[in-house]
Amino acid sequence: MIKLAMIGLAALLFLLLSVSLYFGLSAWWSGQSRKRRLRGGRGARGTRGVHVAHGIRGDEEISTLRWRRLSRPHRHLSDLLLALGWRMSPAGFAVCSLGMGLMGIVAGALAFQSVRSALMLLLMLSSMPYLALRMSLTNRQLSTRLEFLPAVELFYQSYLVTGCRHIRIALQKTVEERRLPGEVQAVFDQLYRNLSVKGDDEGSLRRFSLSFGNMWAEYFGNILKIALEEGNNVADNLQELIADMRKAQLANQVERHRMLEIRMANYTPVLFLGIFMGVNFKLNPSGSYEYYIVDAAGREMLLNAGLLLFGSFMMGLYLSRRKL
Repeated sequence: MIKLAMIGLAALLFLLLSVSLYFGLSAWWSGQSRKRRLRGGRGARGTRGVHVAHGIRGDEEISTLRWRRLSRPHRHLSDLLLALGWRMSPAGFAVCSLGMGLMGIVAGALAFQSVRSALMLLLMLSSMPYLALRMSLTNRQLSTRLEFLPAVELFYQSYLVTGCRHIRIALQKTVEERRLPGEVQAVFDQLYRNLSVKGDDEGSLRRFSLSFGNMWAEYFGNILKIALEEGNNVADNLQELIADMRKAQLANQVERHRMLEIRMANYTPVLFLGIFMGVNFKLNPSGSYEYYIVDAAGREMLLNAGLLLFGSFMMGLYLSRRKL
């Protein structure tokens, strides 16, 4: 087990050194590229345009080759991170998960001294960042489930006031009025910024739908997509969407209560485990310390309990996604 711990520590140090070297070389290369572009900018305007276009094309080709085989996981992680506003790249997120997995191997080898424990901690710790990401998104979707209908109604009013011509102007008016609830206001504000600055309208609308996580948000995103691409009047589509959402409002409330019950069931085992451990340490501190901390069988029992709690959270997250 000591050898396994040393291998895990060596792998963790190698990962940290590799990441530091990668970001250092990336920063140095970016600085050199910026200097070359500045030197090229002193020449003729046409030559400068060729150099800039060539640099942009080269960066795009490198990025395409880098993520060709991982395009779907990369886009999935990118959408989740951008939907929540986390300032982390998908590559950094993957490195964080890998580092936590290596820490799990080291902790399992040192504290439990068994391959099974090391593998269990590897599985749990490496999945923790993604689990936290998904749970944060589920919390947002749960908090905004009943507030999406008033937001669409307010946008529909702004769209009618602006003459049913420009989606971006209607969205700007909706955001600037500041009449939306906190979480919904943040999501609409993010959508307006992305549509105004970035050129990827489809990706912005996809992340907007992901932030709410229901079929009504997908329908609303498709309506906005048609209006942005074709310039059609979508007032009738918005009116039909609002009418359908009003009919299904009671069902949405029932589903939200079911999701709250699922979340309560997720945290109940943690509460019971805390009460159980607290009572044992209160009644017999020395014996509990000897069994749960010093004895290997007690540590294995706590690790198994942690694995069951981890599985409970994963199952609750899966059920919440199905309800959404």
